[in-house]
Amino acid sequence: MKKNNNLNNQITKNKKAYFDYEIIDSWEAWIKFSWHETKSVRNGHVNLKWAFIVVINNELYIKSMHVSAWKALPNSQSVETERERKIFLHRKTIDYLEWKNREVGYSIIPLELYFVWSLIKIRIWLAKWKKAYQKKQILKERSMDKEAKVAMKKYI
Repeated sequence: MKKNNNLNNQITKNKKAYFDYEIIDSWEAWIKFSWHETKSVRNGHVNLKWAFIVVINNELYIKSMHVSAWKALPNSQSVETERERKIFLHRKTIDYLEWKNREVGYSIIPLELYFVWSLIKIRIWLAKWKKAYQKKQILKERSMDKEAKVAMKKYI
């Protein structure tokens, strides 16, 4: 399959975040990779499942994002697969995120990595953790929808 470079092509998505968090606001940012990490990300060897974003010295960093080592990398180089990576946003946005992150229940979560032209961008959320009863309600609604679809197939 040939990819078109002028479209937004998704690399990976944090599916668990949709279930665990309630979205408040989102931003598009640029993330700093080293050259061999860029090669791995372009091949889709990246995982955002347990990743989160922290503010250190008025700068955003992503932690626990796993980027596999590039296959053609010489064995002499040791690679940290889950190192901190810097995220670039406007200063006012970073200040706002830092202020909201201090409040109880708010987190900054990476949602997806994608291409914009030839650049690798990250979509981040300001999110609020869902309560256990909210998650149970979602699961209950899904199972009821599934049962309704099965029942409708019997009559069609």
